[in-house]
Amino acid sequence: MSVEAVVLVSHGTVENLEDLAGFVTNVRRGRPAPPELIAELRHRYEAIGGSPLNRINAELAGKLASRLGVPAAAANRLWHPYVREVVGPFVEAGVRRVVLLPLAQHSVHVYADDGQRAVEGMGVELTTAPSWGERADLCEAFARRIVSTLGRSPEPASPTTLLLTAHSLPVSVVAAGDPYERDFRAAASAVERAVRARVPTDLNVVVAFQSQGMSPGPAAIEWLGPDLRTSLDAAAARGSGRVVIAPIGFLADHVEVLYDLDLEARDMAAERGMAYARVPSLNADDDFVDVLAAVARPLLGHG
Repeated sequence: MSVEAVVLVSHGTVENLEDLAGFVTNVRRGRPAPPELIAELRHRYEAIGGSPLNRINAELAGKLASRLGVPAAAANRLWHPYVREVVGPFVEAGVRRVVLLPLAQHSVHVYADDGQRAVEGMGVELTTAPSWGERADLCEAFARRIVSTLGRSPEPASPTTLLLTAHSLPVSVVAAGDPYERDFRAAASAVERAVRARVPTDLNVVVAFQSQGMSPGPAAIEWLGPDLRTSLDAAAARGSGRVVIAPIGFLADHVEVLYDLDLEARDMAAERGMAYARVPSLNADDDFVDVLAAVARPLLGHG
């Protein structure tokens, strides 16, 4: 066993829907979710046949291990397998240095802080990859998929709006200094430049924030926008006949892509008389493995 290893860590998901309540309680920092929220989330998971996120990340870790020549495994921040559960067997096998690579390219400080707490007392050195959302190779991977999708039917000649989306955050988090919005908008600009170099200049490109949390009632949370509904209304008002959504704030298929976009956003586009297409996620594709290897390699002792 190598003395080094890589742990890919994502936000997380559940395999068993009976675990949804515990998972959401973790997401809500220990505050139990109301039953109606759990029921709605269960509906969404069932509608897409369950989240493929853990399977995708495990495949990604296997490919990355082969590429780097060191052990690699996938973990979650907010549900099993937790970082500590993954690092433990590595330590027992002789690993003394772990590179933590967040499968979230922006605001990686959250993963770094959680990772350090997770391995405390384990006798392992932990290095977390810095924010990597503006890397040219990552933006190019997104751009290739966008250009390919734009070139396909339906109605390739129709006025098109391209929505570059990311998960929304409460406005209060950004106001407190989190760099997430700034970093995402910078990455979106880089992707837009790469796309515009290859497609007609009259393409309308818009940044939108999706998957806002459910916070009903008088104390409702203010979320980053514009949201999908507002953005689609604006696209329809501009005369767009087609909307193409590129969820470049995400790396893999999961509920926020397969339900929020492929079901909800598709229906919203149809209601406004627009054709809909969604740009494929990076998932465990080989070009994305190349990006992750390039991020991890300088952090490894032999890199």
